Amino acid sequence: MRESVFSSLGASVEGCRVADLFAGTGSYGLEALSRGAENSTFFETDRSALSCLRQNVQAVLRSCQLDTSAARVIARDVYSLDEGASRYDLIFIDPPYDSIEGGLSRIFEKAVTPIAESDARAILELPGNLEPEVAGWKMLKRLGKAGKDKPTVAIFERIG
Repeated sequence: MRESVFSSLGASVEGCRVADLFAGTGSYGLEALSRGAENSTFFETDRSALSCLRQNVQAVLRSCQLDTSAARVIARDVYSLDEGASRYDLIFIDPPYDSIEGGLSRIFEKAVTPIAESDARAILELPGNLEPEVAGWKMLKRLGKAGKDKPTVAIFERIG
């Protein structure tokens, strides 16, 4: 799935300021760094995931010969972000699936929109049976196959 996402994004990743929400191992933000993103900020609160994430970040920084300033790991709840936070061009969202159904507007309202540049894109991983609609965002593309147990990705662009 990640390969399809980055194929769709193409060279537009280069130079982006990236946020990886619900980062887990950091796979999206790290892939963006390896493809030329200016920097990636990873948001995660789970202790065991944070340990793994920090190791992964250090490994990718070394492998890609990037300065340590290219990546930040923030142990903070994404729902506590506010308008004063840093702004990002590209935002990856891979929340626990049980928080998506019925909670998608909350994710965008509390976690995504406060940190999004006016022309930001948001990449959301979600189950294939959901049809996401988010106020202030337009879905540009859907990757993957429909089905409750099938992961898909929706690529959104901020409007207005």
